[in-house]
Amino acid sequence: MTLPGLVAPLISGVTYRRGVHLLLGAVIALPYVLLAVAFRRMIAEDPANRSLFVVTAVVAAAVAAVPAFLGSTRALEIAAARSLLGVGLPDTVPGKRLPAETRIRGALWFGLHLAAGAVIAVLLLTALPVVVLVLGRLLGLRPGDLPIPAPVTVLEAVAWVLVALGVLAGTVYVVAAFGALAALMAPVLLGPSATEREHALEVRARQLAERNRLARELHDSIGHALTLATLQAGAAGQVFDTDPAFARRALTVIEETSRAAMDDLDHVLGVLRDARDHDGTPRPRRTLVHLGQLCQDAEAAGVPVDLTVAGPLAAVPATMSREGFRIVQEALTNVARHAGRAPATVRVAVAGDELTIEVLNPMPEPPPVQRRGGHGLGGMRERVDLLRGRLTFGHHAGRWRVTARLPLRDPGDGR
Repeated sequence: MTLPGLVAPLISGVTYRRGVHLLLGAVIALPYVLLAVAFRRMIAEDPANRSLFVVTAVVAAAVAAVPAFLGSTRALEIAAARSLLGVGLPDTVPGKRLPAETRIRGALWFGLHLAAGAVIAVLLLTALPVVVLVLGRLLGLRPGDLPIPAPVTVLEAVAWVLVALGVLAGTVYVVAAFGALAALMAPVLLGPSATEREHALEVRARQLAERNRLARELHDSIGHALTLATLQAGAAGQVFDTDPAFARRALTVIEETSRAAMDDLDHVLGVLRDARDHDGTPRPRRTLVHLGQLCQDAEAAGVPVDLTVAGPLAAVPATMSREGFRIVQEALTNVARHAGRAPATVRVAVAGDELTIEVLNPMPEPPPVQRRGGHGLGGMRERVDLLRGRLTFGHHAGRWRVTARLPLRDPGDGR
């Protein structure tokens, strides 16, 4: 082993943090030690009542062992191991009953923690007085005060200094070794149970689903607004000198579209923060009843839209209505992006137990490409799949057609 490797445990903060963890075990072990000493003394001083004292000691030991099997004790040990040992351990699942195997592992860790802490405490209580005695002798205290001979020569003084340093270094090495062993054993004895692993997977799945939903929201709302704003800005730039009135209208549309995009962005950020308005109600989100405004925005951007609605849109469940609006919005964004100012036809029908959305437009080759990351047609497919619907797209009678069929039931959100 190299010199830096030998010195590393002496100067590493990890060693001393782990030492604190071990000393916590010593502090917890102290009441147990005092209890054992008290019973041993009572048994030794009163042999006539030895049997009674033994039975009492067994009962007391059983009661004292209960904390080792508690879930709250295990949770505290996990928190201490994460912060002081630097071990990555998952959170415990609140309200879940721990299996016996997990409780036994936790109790074994608790006992080892207390035993290791007691060993380190005894070592420190032995080593530190030795160092103090050596330093006291080097400072010239009278021989009668200390049970070690005073150094006569410089060589003897240096030898005693080396002894003191050796005792200190040896103590630190032992602490480092015990701490490293504890860090290795913690995942084994405090590791997650099957229930906790399942809970961790569920939490991770929810986080990934929320991230995907956020990505779809950002793309569908902000992407739509940016596409319309880009088209309007380009058109205004071309006719700025020849048709100032059109340019002013285009700037107005850009302003309104950008403001709507900011509202959508506020909502998406609210998804992350679980944001609420001041009155405690969720922020409003656009649904199928707002299709008229969406089509007007598209027409203002130069994409003529023929909207046909059959059936009561207000009767569509909230989740279906919101996602249906996003599907139409994304389809019109694709029209503006890939087909320019080609006219689009939007048909929305509510019939029986199904919502049908159809968007058609003249589409030259090549057709829209599914891009990675949940955008475009891929994002629409994700939305439809989550709602257990069907999405089809492709050429139909010389036009590009996107059709989504959604079952009229609400899988999650209330209205």
